[in-house]
Amino acid sequence: MSEQAGVSIEDVRRVAELANLELTPEEEPRMQRDLNAILKHIAQLNELDTKDIPAMAQVGEMLGGAAHEWGETLREDAVRPSIDRAAVMAVAPETDGRFFKVPKVIER
Repeated sequence: MSEQAGVSIEDVRRVAELANLELTPEEEPRMQRDLNAILKHIAQLNELDTKDIPAMAQVGEMLGGAAHEWGETLREDAVRPSIDRAAVMAVAPETDGRFFKVPKVIER
């Protein structure tokens, strides 16, 4: 997938396969246009000068524990004891003693 050529129909099919999507032949060109539009927008964003903008890993860092404009504050992240596994597994509908058993929902 070169930058100049954009996203090809083959690229769309590969992405759909990786995402486990079944696209109809009518949907493929629309997806191609959408993906190319997204890449064009990202290219525009990459043109912005951000050298004087500090990196921000978490929005919470900006708040610094201060109250939000609507009065809420972020709580301190504290380690707390977990719920007892045996008690949870005792009331689970189906378990192997360590994990929950759930029906298979993804087929390929």
